[in-house]
Amino acid sequence: MATETRDVRVLVLTGYGLNCEVETAAGFSRSGATVESKHLHDVLERGDDKEVLSGYHILAFVGGFSFGDHIQSGRVYANRLRFRLGETLARFVDDGGLALGICNGFQTLVCLGLLPALGRKPGTGLAPQSAALVHNDRLGYFDTWVNLRVDAKSPCLWTQGLPETIELPSRHGEGKLLFRDEDTRAMIIAQHLVPVRYADASGKPTEVWPANPNGSPDGAAGLCDATGRIFGLMPHPDAFLDPENHPDWMLRRDAGKPGFGRNDAGMGQAIFDAGVRAAKQSA
Repeated sequence: MATETRDVRVLVLTGYGLNCEVETAAGFSRSGATVESKHLHDVLERGDDKEVLSGYHILAFVGGFSFGDHIQSGRVYANRLRFRLGETLARFVDDGGLALGICNGFQTLVCLGLLPALGRKPGTGLAPQSAALVHNDRLGYFDTWVNLRVDAKSPCLWTQGLPETIELPSRHGEGKLLFRDEDTRAMIIAQHLVPVRYADASGKPTEVWPANPNGSPDGAAGLCDATGRIFGLMPHPDAFLDPENHPDWMLRRDAGKPGFGRNDAGMGQAIFDAGVRAAKQSA
């Protein structure tokens, strides 16, 4: 029996250089979920407690610069989670939990092996890492707005119901998505595990800068696992919850563009809505 939307509970992990927890919590809250934000230290201190994630339907891995990104973006954060909470995280996924990773959170999910988790079977622990998010082709931190092509054939629950293309802000220095080998890449493409791709002005996936800010092959901007419940992406849906977040919002409002009316939400809100809706149906 599905729970009511208000009963969907979300845990937002914070601290150690992460800095997008307020926006992320707001996105889930606006979707009707009950949101709790907890510092990673407090969660890891209960690493031996198998019930530390009990009662939550969604885990949110937010953006920022965890541990300063000094070694590799998301690496230290992922290592702490894997060795202190790995079995609990695996069990959370096996029990039907959802997870969203944004920017640094996406990098963390990849380092953890939660994405893409090819071939992982329930009860086998976290999968080994099989992808990586490396330095942008044009080195340095780059802040821009990007168009994303949404793959309607993807199993990703977080992109269900989204229009063919959406626009989100993007800001990172390590976002080029690479896979362990060609076989891994081929499996991911065949299973439609790339739900969103950087797109040019015509809406076609692109590898060309600046429409693709990091040079990801095939324009890959995110990944999901085979269940569709675990989703990570480099652009920030949390930074486009309201039309006013867009730099051209007044021009688009005055021109009557869809999505920029007085009572509209920003395009990023639709991703949170889809995730909470999926949790509502499966909880």
